[in-house]
Amino acid sequence: MPRDLPDISFVRLTEVAPAEIIAHMSDPRVTEHMPLAKGGWTQDTCAAFVEAKEACWQRDGLGHWAILADGEYVGWGGFQKEGEDWDYGLVLKPGQFGLGTRITNHALAFARADERIPYVTFLLPPSRRHLRGLDRLGARFVGEVDYDGSTFRKYRLDTPKNPHASSG
Repeated sequence: MPRDLPDISFVRLTEVAPAEIIAHMSDPRVTEHMPLAKGGWTQDTCAAFVEAKEACWQRDGLGHWAILADGEYVGWGGFQKEGEDWDYGLVLKPGQFGLGTRITNHALAFARADERIPYVTFLLPPSRRHLRGLDRLGARFVGEVDYDGSTFRKYRLDTPKNPHASSG
C-alpha cells in the first residue's frame, strides 16, 4: 500500500514558534551548507531573521514562508527579490530533506502562476555537490557570484506560465 504523502502548506514565519526556528537553525547539519549563517541562533537572532523576512513581504509582496507538512513545521523557504532576480531558497530540518523535491515543485507551481516571476534563481555554495535536482528541473548554470563575502554558484530556471494553471 502506498505511503500517504503529507499535505504541504506555506504560512508566514510569524506563525511558527521562535523556539522551533532556533532549534532548526542551530543544527549543524542544517548550517553545513550555509556560509552566511555565522554564530549561534538566539531569541534575538531569530527575531531579526523573521523581521527581515517580513520586511521582504512588505517591500516586494512576497518572501520566505514557513513550510508545514501535515501542519508540522519542517523548514522555511520561498522567494526573495535579489536585484532583478527572484531567488528561491529552501532550508529543511534534518529528517525532512526528502521533502525537498516535492516542496520545490509546489513553490515552482506558485512561481509559474505569478506574473512577477518570469524566472527564478538558485544560489548554492560550492560545498553543495549533488546538483542533479537542478538538472532535472532544467536550471542552467549562470556563473559564480559573491554575496555578502561568500561565493555562490548561480543557476537560473525559466518559469513559463502553465496555461492549465488555475488562477484561484
